[in-house]
Amino acid sequence: MTGESGALDDAHRRQARPIRRLGAVVLGVVALVAVPTASADAVDCAAVPCVALTFDDGPGPHTDRLLGILRHHGATATFFLVGEKVKADPAAARRIADAGMQVGNHTWSHPDMTTLAPHDVAAQFARATEVVDAATGRRPTLARTGFGVIDDMVLAEAGRQGLAAVNWDVNPRDWHHEADPGAVEDAVLAQVRPGAVVLLHDTVAATVDAMVDVVPTLTARGYRLVTVSQLLGPLAPGSLYGSRERA
Repeated sequence: MTGESGALDDAHRRQARPIRRLGAVVLGVVALVAVPTASADAVDCAAVPCVALTFDDGPGPHTDRLLGILRHHGATATFFLVGEKVKADPAAARRIADAGMQVGNHTWSHPDMTTLAPHDVAAQFARATEVVDAATGRRPTLARTGFGVIDDMVLAEAGRQGLAAVNWDVNPRDWHHEADPGAVEDAVLAQVRPGAVVLLHDTVAATVDAMVDVVPTLTARGYRLVTVSQLLGPLAPGSLYGSRERA
């Protein structure tokens, strides 16, 4: 929106959100237990508009609530998991996979990989893959480096380990809005477009709160919410999709 009237409308909308969101959050938590696994039906993203929501840095304390929201709406997403967090809570990683979500490699400890020696880069990818595979039974084929920072050496090592690197098309900078779910919602809905890979974080409580409204709104707009692999198809190991830029 632009102009004074747009700002007033935005303010009124935000005042209404907490009540609406509170009830929906409860519904999302219940859905984690009561609703079957998200649909894995084939989606033709060449024929219908698709968006891939991706969630970095977990698993964390808000992940199960997010899974409930996604499953309640029959949506899928991709979770780029930090290896040391998976080691600390393998059951959480397993719940992500069992909910029909795609799991990706977000390195072992989320460093800037371009600052590491080659053998440390290799270990960051390999240790994360090993622990995610052990926890979920799914060996990641996609990776996202910490902060999306990558260079030729890091990308080559990803390729040697059978990983394609995936950054993003849309960055709503959700970590800047930890106390404002409405700001996260507005940023996502303003920037999203067909075929976009969206960067989000399930470690940010406001992001998970925002998904209560974002997911059904995108669905109502005609989008199918899919995994990265459903959206993009197979990616060659050592290839890089997307950028680190904000949309």
